[in-house]
Amino acid sequence: MKKFLALLLVAVMVLAMLAACGDEKPSNETEKPGETDKPGTPVEMTDPYAGKTHAEISDDLYEKVLGDFDKLYAQAKEAKSISERFALMAIAEAKLLESGVMLPSSSKGGNYAISKVAPYTVTPVLWGNDSDRFYNAIIVGGENAIKASERDELKALWAETKGTGTYLAKAKEYLTGKGYTFVDTYELGYTSDPQTWDALNTYRAADSEAIVNTYTGLLEYNVENTQVPALAEALPTVSADGLTYTFKIRKNVNWVDSQGKVLEPVTAKSFVAGMHHMLDAQGGLEYLVSGIIKNADQYMSGEITDFSQVGVKAVDDYTLEYTLEAPCPYFLTMFGYNIFAPISEVQFQAKGGVYGVEEFKETKEKASYTYGKTPDDIGYNGAYIVTSNTAENSIVFEANPEFYAPELLNVKKIVWTFLDGKNPTASYDFFKEGKFAGAGLNTQALAKCKEDKLFDDYAYVSSTDATSYPMFLNLYRAQYGNYDDPTIAPTTLSDTDKVRTNLAMGNQMFRLAVVTALDRGAYNATTQGDELKLTNLVNSYTPGTFVTLPEDVTVKIGDADKKYEAGTFYGQIMQDQIVADGFSIKVWDPQADGGIGSSAGFDGWYSPEASKQYLASAADQLKELGVEISKENPIKLELPYYDINETYTQRANALKQSIETSTDGQIEVVLVKTGGSNAKNWYNAGYYPESGDGMNYNIVDVCGWGPDFGDPQTYLDTMLGQPGGMAKNIGLY
Repeated sequence: MKKFLALLLVAVMVLAMLAACGDEKPSNETEKPGETDKPGTPVEMTDPYAGKTHAEISDDLYEKVLGDFDKLYAQAKEAKSISERFALMAIAEAKLLESGVMLPSSSKGGNYAISKVAPYTVTPVLWGNDSDRFYNAIIVGGENAIKASERDELKALWAETKGTGTYLAKAKEYLTGKGYTFVDTYELGYTSDPQTWDALNTYRAADSEAIVNTYTGLLEYNVENTQVPALAEALPTVSADGLTYTFKIRKNVNWVDSQGKVLEPVTAKSFVAGMHHMLDAQGGLEYLVSGIIKNADQYMSGEITDFSQVGVKAVDDYTLEYTLEAPCPYFLTMFGYNIFAPISEVQFQAKGGVYGVEEFKETKEKASYTYGKTPDDIGYNGAYIVTSNTAENSIVFEANPEFYAPELLNVKKIVWTFLDGKNPTASYDFFKEGKFAGAGLNTQALAKCKEDKLFDDYAYVSSTDATSYPMFLNLYRAQYGNYDDPTIAPTTLSDTDKVRTNLAMGNQMFRLAVVTALDRGAYNATTQGDELKLTNLVNSYTPGTFVTLPEDVTVKIGDADKKYEAGTFYGQIMQDQIVADGFSIKVWDPQADGGIGSSAGFDGWYSPEASKQYLASAADQLKELGVEISKENPIKLELPYYDINETYTQRANALKQSIETSTDGQIEVVLVKTGGSNAKNWYNAGYYPESGDGMNYNIVDVCGWGPDFGDPQTYLDTMLGQPGGMAKNIGLY
């Protein structure tokens, strides 16, 4: 789960970021959203979950709110063909969106930027960690960025050469012909220090974006988006039954420590040790191989304790074998992600590492266990070694002398400079000083860029990716001050308000009233500007263009069978199911993107009219629980926000104003300052808590998700009822 993302403040990437208690799901035949039967006799308001454990509350609410999604998604995983699988997953996601537990908000990119980094010289792959490997990047020297017109020509060149393995050389040739020279240092900003340097015991992007530069795996996606061998000599051989994948490992590759001293050779055992440690640590990654790698589940549950029975084996020093539970169509796409990272056993054991699920639990908190605590506590076999690491200041990566392919290193040194988020033009200012290689242009930086007469020639609109930054609604809030320090972001809600809000959040119609009340264009304009306010908006969790059907398939949409032809986009099936269910949500526009179709670039959720109808239904249903909703007695939703930053303050106020206006003041958004010298307090309110009962908000916009492999499962698995998943963002597990 590398892609559990904080909504980063760094201007290089300007980001905008079923039935429950009392619910009555609208029937297609007898009513539409907003219509209800006459309410029953009001009763005294009580909390039905008072005195219950967090686990009991989570199980009950998950079944009531996401039970339909869960059942349909389980059916999709049992599908007999890839097309049936994708179609049923789209139907399941429609149910997830209809539940109103999240509002898909934005993706990365889609903003104005200025950069010295040549386009497509870092892989554009949409999943895994490889897009954070920078060693191939071509960075021009001199005072100015690459002109926007030249970037367009380079993109056309990439399209022409994609799949030939020649783009990097041709891009250098093109830029040389334009008079550019090149530098081998890449400096950029970051906003959150890694919490660990252990690649196999984290699911946070703030960690893995740094760690990926320290190790090399078996396969990588190159800049032309082709998966190629890295430490594997070639792509694996696959058995006839699709269950066994065999890799040959490159020889003469070494592990080193942070001083560059050789520790041991990289062998097949390095990859076995990595999988062993990952399944022991269970740090949020393990679900990705659950049901995929043979006996992984049984080992983690303790049903078997002998790791040799798990489906990863060193046949000999340089032959590695993975055995699956069943054929997995996307298995190789997962190798761009750190769940398959190797580790140096010598360094792991020297830093107190042990094997075994129970043994690791007993050891991980001991002072003697330091593996991954700092960059000095890991082994390196990747492109870089961390030579300097100062908290909230900088991280310096320098070329690893033992990297297996030094000729591939266009970038010999990477410098991360900490940005505390107080200055919204910090990245642009550093670019102007010749320090940063580029900057995203938020509204304030854009004004400076125009003043400096750079906008017309050098500014371009950055590409969006497959990241989804939803807003999450907390179904049952239990935390009313940050989990690490309750005096930070303390609640203003009374005890009565807390119960009223939790009861309302358990109601599907109320949640839909909230998510359709927000003008995301106005909200997004605070970071993107009015001109680009829709460019990075997304309307679904999984992008509608993420996959297409490889063959024709017929599935049931609503009450009727519907045939979809090969090539149909995932988003079209989602939309058809939502329409059949009678909800006013648009997640797919077949005319968008020049007629290709898209789920992004428009606001398909915002509808004050629908919001009022949903709220009226919710008000009638909640009367039966003793909850009144009115202008005089509104439901209060607390939103923690990063008040030190002007842009994020404006964004929070835009959200507040939009929701309150759309609902005629019947829903009140209470803004809660997180303060502090950087964004850490904000992250502690809604990003860093490990479980749902630590989430300090009713509604939040601080985190998101990006894909780990090329299948919708990479998104939908995160919303299963499980510890460590994204379900914690809705207050569960």
